[in-house]
Amino acid sequence: MLLQSLWDFILGYNACLRSPFFPVLFSLSVYLTFCLPFVVLDLLSPRLAWIRTFKIQQKSHVSWTMMWSCLAHSLYNHVVFLFPLTVLHWFWRPASFTAEAPGTLRLIWDVVACLLLFDFQYFIWHLLHHKVPWLYRTFHKVHHKHTSTFALTTEYSGAWETLSLGFFAGVNPLLLGCHPLTEMLFYVLNIWLSVEDHCGYDLPWSTHRLVPFGLYGGAPHHDLHHLKFKSNYAPYFTHWDRLFGTLHKHSD
Repeated sequence: MLLQSLWDFILGYNACLRSPFFPVLFSLSVYLTFCLPFVVLDLLSPRLAWIRTFKIQQKSHVSWTMMWSCLAHSLYNHVVFLFPLTVLHWFWRPASFTAEAPGTLRLIWDVVACLLLFDFQYFIWHLLHHKVPWLYRTFHKVHHKHTSTFALTTEYSGAWETLSLGFFAGVNPLLLGCHPLTEMLFYVLNIWLSVEDHCGYDLPWSTHRLVPFGLYGGAPHHDLHHLKFKSNYAPYFTHWDRLFGTLHKHSD
């Protein structure tokens, strides 16, 4: 009943959902909303010592210039690259929505499946773009400009990387036959986890502290990748790095 009520509420904005502007505005709005709390922490941390205790790299400092550079780069990618593609997709495959919401178990299963598939796709993409020097220099190096991560570095990447990850995230719900509500929730969760990965903070409620047995890497896992470059290629979970021998921890 809860999912149906939520879906009915969303369908009330049917005209917005069918707009060619919706996908880009939705993803950008969600992204900036999730970045905002960490931006506030970055601005307060130089003045409040207790905030700095949660920073992974406590000597790092995030300036307004760094934030603006990342934000401008992200806006540029959305306007110049993502928006034209979403318009083409809008013409090619107009949005259609069923009136019935998905079941709770099916929704959870599909979101987890999309997340695991994305984690695998990005691990392979990421590994290749570090192991092949030409791929790293040409496409991925820009994302490693900052060796100490902060939330707005999440989407500080070149066009090829932005489009590749957008493609993985967009195609997985289609491959798995997900309900549109499931697709939206997967996008929201995927954006949150990506921002959290880059936030630069190890907070008590962080996802990697909630998932047991070290199965999820989180911000410390990915921050170490930006610092060392040659480890921790999976974005979220740790099993692929364990299997390939590329998992490293701060204590290593």
